[in-house]
Amino acid sequence: MPSRAAEFRAEEMALISALEHERLTAPRTGELLAACEADPSLGADEAAAANLREARRDYDRATRIPTDLVAEMARTTSQAVEAWKEARRTSDFPAFRPWLERIVELSVRRARCLGAPPGGELYDALLDDYEPGVTAARIDGTFGPLREALAPLIAEIAGSPLRPGEPVRRVRVPIDRQVEFNRRVAERIGFDFSSGRLDVSTHPFTEGLAPGDTRITTRYAEDRFTEAVGSTIHETGHALYEQGLPKGALHGQPLAQAAGLGMHESQSRLWENHVGRSRAFWEWALPEATGLFGAAIDGIGVDDVHAAVNRVQPSLIRVEADEATYSLHVMLRFDLERAMVRGDLAVADVPAAWNDRIRADLGLEVPDDRHGCLQDIHWSSAAIGYFPTYTLGTLYAAQIWEAIVDALPDVEGRMARGDFAPVLHWLRENVHAHGRRYRAADLCARITGRPLGHDALFRHLNAKLRPLYRL
Repeated sequence: MPSRAAEFRAEEMALISALEHERLTAPRTGELLAACEADPSLGADEAAAANLREARRDYDRATRIPTDLVAEMARTTSQAVEAWKEARRTSDFPAFRPWLERIVELSVRRARCLGAPPGGELYDALLDDYEPGVTAARIDGTFGPLREALAPLIAEIAGSPLRPGEPVRRVRVPIDRQVEFNRRVAERIGFDFSSGRLDVSTHPFTEGLAPGDTRITTRYAEDRFTEAVGSTIHETGHALYEQGLPKGALHGQPLAQAAGLGMHESQSRLWENHVGRSRAFWEWALPEATGLFGAAIDGIGVDDVHAAVNRVQPSLIRVEADEATYSLHVMLRFDLERAMVRGDLAVADVPAAWNDRIRADLGLEVPDDRHGCLQDIHWSSAAIGYFPTYTLGTLYAAQIWEAIVDALPDVEGRMARGDFAPVLHWLRENVHAHGRRYRAADLCARITGRPLGHDALFRHLNAKLRPLYRL
């Protein structure tokens, strides 16, 4: 969109957001909800009861927030995203700092309106926007053991002299051919192009706009074709969830919406990591790529690509991180934004805190803010509380994948032949169809038979990375 229109768009967004909020929080809406809750037949219809439960939750949360705050948040974030784009381009955090300070201020005000849960903290109110029912303390209890398990594995790999997948790092593929290949990949794993688009953006994303309209974006670089494939598969995973939700009959209702962003992220991470990084996937995909890329990938075999996409190498950029180190990026963001909300970290000190943590966790030096605290769009759009869902989704994905393998013992062979339909069908039935009928943690327990933990992820990482690095 034209950058010079940003201020006017911000006013439009403020108005639209205010009108939407007034409609949602109108007294008549509350009266209708109460009338539904008083209906004695409700208990006989589990789906209707879940729909009403979630609609009530949304209404009660919305009515705690004043319309002027909703409008100001929309106005500020619309302008802040434009400011972030330019600050990221020029690596100029001081230019973005006033916007982030304002966003943190508004987010804290919003959290106070919503209220912290008993014994909780303000940050919990923001988390609840993205992963209902989850608290910072609970995330701490999940992230702590995960971090303890990751550290020795990463250290062992760092001590290995092997650098798998090196030939692939020398490959350069014209972007127009990558675009065609990525489209084929998205379509083969199930993306319906008659109900969506695949385009390019600075930061890959997915938007499920309406029934029959799901947009995804990716990004390309001539010398990193496998990263574009990973990005595309990741966003396609999100899109498949959006296209699989029962929007046709229930659009706008909770049962046609995702069960939290952790579950949404599980769908993208499952397709990216457990399908797209598998050897079976590349047994099908490499011949397809060879037909398009030609001499650019001469001499590259399935083992080379499989090794390249699973190589563990600390990275400055979260969206380019390998499976083993990815969650360290998420934990960094969780800790910093939680500290900002508590008032323990001033916005001015974010770059230094970020760089110190990257040095401690990954042993890397951050050369500039573009490769550091300005790399993600989330804070500019006030998505504070969003980041933890990335690791929750990674954990859900590993646990769900084990359930898929149990249900579909021949899944690897099917994928090697380019048949991904059984995986998508299983997800349609067991995840997508439910919408918000169950909270993410409950849905995980329902379809995997156990609560969320990190054991499945570590079985997955050890089974793949130890042979690769001959540990």
